[in-house]
Amino acid sequence: MALWALAASSPGSAQGIGSDDPGDFIVQAQELARQGNREAALKMYRNALQITPDSFQANLGAGVEFDLAGDYTTARKYFAHAIATSSGADRVHALRNMAISYGFERDCRGAEPYGKQAYEAGLAAKDFYNAGEAAAELAGLCLESGDSDAALRWYKTGYEAGLREPDIKPDRKDLWEFRWQHAQARIAARRGDKAEAQAHAKSAEAILAKGTNPRQEQFLPYLLGYIAFYAGDYETALEQLLKADQNDAFIAALTAQTYEKLGRSPQAMDSYRRAYAFTEHNPPVAYARPLARQKLRQ
Repeated sequence: MALWALAASSPGSAQGIGSDDPGDFIVQAQELARQGNREAALKMYRNALQITPDSFQANLGAGVEFDLAGDYTTARKYFAHAIATSSGADRVHALRNMAISYGFERDCRGAEPYGKQAYEAGLAAKDFYNAGEAAAELAGLCLESGDSDAALRWYKTGYEAGLREPDIKPDRKDLWEFRWQHAQARIAARRGDKAEAQAHAKSAEAILAKGTNPRQEQFLPYLLGYIAFYAGDYETALEQLLKADQNDAFIAALTAQTYEKLGRSPQAMDSYRRAYAFTEHNPPVAYARPLARQKLRQ
């Protein structure tokens, strides 16, 4: 049975449940999802919703499963219910998941209202770091949706919010500076300005050289590969991307596209299969999985 065939007119309409504890179903669903049995996981989430329609975890889990299956309209019904029936950190989490859902369809305008609410919730709580994170996440979705203007606006908003953290430490400040240079480099690359992209990449590299954020070093080859790809230098792009984090869906998808540009179809398809195998509900997967599904069906 296709995953989307399990959809109903409203969340929480599963039949044939055999337990009165929604928590049991949620635990089973999460384990089944980890095993890759997505249809069975969705059935368990919907069983939980039959008992407790407002279950945050079950609504969120069902939304994720439908997104991964490519049924974005149904996914958003569950995310909307999670948003409407939650508060605090749960609501922010649901808002960010709704924004990511629109990222699966490269829809920056659809994502913006939800990402903006998550950002504003962080500001209201004076949680400037997470406000900045929400804005930057939205910016990335917009950039890979092809809206570089919105991406620049939201990256700048996130950068400025992050720096508002009271008594911000030097390493945290360097983190935001690195991310801001990284973002501007990618935006310039997408706009076809290789010189500006490389200038921002050099600034990002200089920040890393300070040694305050060693965990960010993995993002430099990704950036250099990204710039090279959009400049049409596919050999350099491939060289850099193969140095980047191979456990990242976006890297796998961009590597696949690079192999395609180089005329190396078998390697491209291998990389698309890797990209499609990622099942986290995050911006890299929102970019990679629909693209990989399309390529693998051709």
